[in-house]
Amino acid sequence: MAKPIVAIVGRPNVGKSTLFNRIVGERVAIVEGIPGITRDRLYRDAVWLEKPFLLIDTGGITSEKDPLTAEISNQAQIAISEADVILFMVDAQDGLHPLDQEIADRLRRTHKPVILVVNKADQYDPVLKSEFYTLGFGEPVLISAEHALNIGDLLDQVVAEFPALPDEEEDGIRVALIGRPNSGKSSLLNALLGEERVIVSPIPGTTRDAIDTPFLFAGQKYILVDTAGIRRKARVEEAVEYYSVLRAIRAVERADVALVVLDASEFLTEQDKKVAGIAHEAGKAVILVVNKWDLVPKDQHTTKSYLERIRQDLSFLNYAPVLFISAKTGQRVAKVLPQVFSVANEYAKRVPTRALNEVLREAIMMHQPPTHKGKQLKVYYATQIKVKPPTIQLWVNDPTLLHFSFRRYLENRFREHFGFVGSPLHFLVRKRSSINE
Repeated sequence: MAKPIVAIVGRPNVGKSTLFNRIVGERVAIVEGIPGITRDRLYRDAVWLEKPFLLIDTGGITSEKDPLTAEISNQAQIAISEADVILFMVDAQDGLHPLDQEIADRLRRTHKPVILVVNKADQYDPVLKSEFYTLGFGEPVLISAEHALNIGDLLDQVVAEFPALPDEEEDGIRVALIGRPNSGKSSLLNALLGEERVIVSPIPGTTRDAIDTPFLFAGQKYILVDTAGIRRKARVEEAVEYYSVLRAIRAVERADVALVVLDASEFLTEQDKKVAGIAHEAGKAVILVVNKWDLVPKDQHTTKSYLERIRQDLSFLNYAPVLFISAKTGQRVAKVLPQVFSVANEYAKRVPTRALNEVLREAIMMHQPPTHKGKQLKVYYATQIKVKPPTIQLWVNDPTLLHFSFRRYLENRFREHFGFVGSPLHFLVRKRSSINE
């Protein structure tokens, strides 16, 4: 299930970015006392009371009509349309502003949960609170984002408004198709389904929404999600493209397998790496699909050279299988769904504890753990604690001694014996002085 989305909205310079930074715990939004400094939406993962959500910062909503401010307001409107909960921020020091009432009128028409946040309220003032009651959103929440006052109470109200999760997800393997615009995602979806379900156009950005398409293949249920192409930030000119990026991220979050579609004719741009990173960082199974293979001039070394570049430039996805296809001609498209089925099974694979520890002992015998300042790492025990993605917990004498290179060595040994092809393999390291404790 995709995370709930919480959008922070309001007129310029009321402290939206300061609150955003306070909640996500890092300075990712520019904070400066100049209206309009936040020119586009930022979104980051956040969690409160063990409930994860996606938090969106927006530029200020204004009534001005110049192109820049209109664009900022339009992006804020898109964030509002996507949000499950809206934080409507006003400024205690300025008091009730005419533009606040205009924004309130707009928010009431959404019929979504709106929490009125009165920022810069460093001291409780009942008169101040009553002034904002006229906006019609019930009890205002007085905070100071800069001084971290009352943020916990605010977040308690936020998570209380999250929509209830269904008891069961829709049955089937969920597959998200992601990639930069015009890489051929919609063409691939149509080729997989054997019919024109999605508009296909050579114009980048044709697909605006994420479209879920359930179907049956070889007795297995699938849900295909075609997502709008992800563009480089510098080339995003329409606010709707920001909406597309957000929908793509949400699609990956609720997927089991991500098909990262690469354009063989414009191969491995920086944006390709960023798109692939979305699936990897989300901990999803991944298949790299090199599309438009029919357009590439070939000799006996072409496939090898492409593979070498993929493994070098996308080294963080060295576990992902690679398919060279042409959605237009149908070349090797028939291999995609069988590969998805295989990778989905690897993503949900659970290895018995005894088998894990047999491989662990053998790996340690072949390659002794590292020593730092006279102290050697001891790895006592391993057990798999979850699937999707497979996560292995290691009990060690000192987690700080587990160097990245030795962790990678153990990962490679586990993969040699148990596969996990196409699936990330996560490790959780815990301290234990001895196996008998």
